[in-house]
Amino acid sequence: MASAVVSAISDTAVRYRTANVDGVDVFYREAGAADAPAVVLLHGYPSSSAMFRNLIPQLAAEYHVIAPDYPGFGQSAMPDRAAFDYTFAHLAEVVEQLLEKLGVARYALYVMDYGAPVGYRLALRHPARVTALVIQNGNAYEEGLREFWAPLRRLWADPSEENRDALRPFLTLAGTTWQYAHNNGDLAALTPDAWVLDQAYLDRPGNAEIQLDLFYDYRTNIALYPQIQQYFRQYQPPALIVWGKNDSIFPAEGAMPYLRDLPDAEMHLLDAGHFALESKGDEIAAKMLEFLGRTLVS
Repeated sequence: MASAVVSAISDTAVRYRTANVDGVDVFYREAGAADAPAVVLLHGYPSSSAMFRNLIPQLAAEYHVIAPDYPGFGQSAMPDRAAFDYTFAHLAEVVEQLLEKLGVARYALYVMDYGAPVGYRLALRHPARVTALVIQNGNAYEEGLREFWAPLRRLWADPSEENRDALRPFLTLAGTTWQYAHNNGDLAALTPDAWVLDQAYLDRPGNAEIQLDLFYDYRTNIALYPQIQQYFRQYQPPALIVWGKNDSIFPAEGAMPYLRDLPDAEMHLLDAGHFALESKGDEIAAKMLEFLGRTLVS
């Protein structure tokens, strides 16, 4: 009996690992039995796999959970911009190579914010590998790009230093705090550790320019929207949409169009903001467990 308890604890305990992927050290969190159905958690900006710190243990009893940090984020290496192209296509390639290195051949994807363009690139390249989608404030439709995106659109149209510099306030502690706190419920119920940690990573020398490069490259994600939507229509991946409806970055107007292409998707608009896991984490975990339990087969 004691050995069974120890084995269960071992399976669900989070492990903190690093793998070398094409010369870059990529950090990832891993938990659950290696032979269980895989769930890959893809973080947003300006976060890291730390945003899943509470979700991973809730999933690990049933699933093999993997949550990487992209290069330039979290505990992963931050190669110089001269040696590494900070584009969403390249980040997706790194995640793809990591999963192949770990022997993870099929997986459900949790995509949030930047995790959506990274994850959807994986799906476009290898649609048969994706067993399900959990979509949390991850955009794939023009309807989801509203007022917030005006200064980014100016950068995409004219990548001048002036337009680049206009986005620097979003790299500050005030900008990071706003992403977590804005319209996300009782501020006293949110741990400031989340945004303080993110800001510590953003404040590393050279990281601001990396993030500005990615802001500019975000335009390539919008260009892929028609292909992503065609993937939804053609393959009809099982999908759970858990969306913070009060998000000013990716508002609920970006959630609703998913149902055009994925009419069988399960949608829940939550009374939360951009980082909905911070305020609605237990609710999201419960909905995921129910959804994955009837969707994935061991």
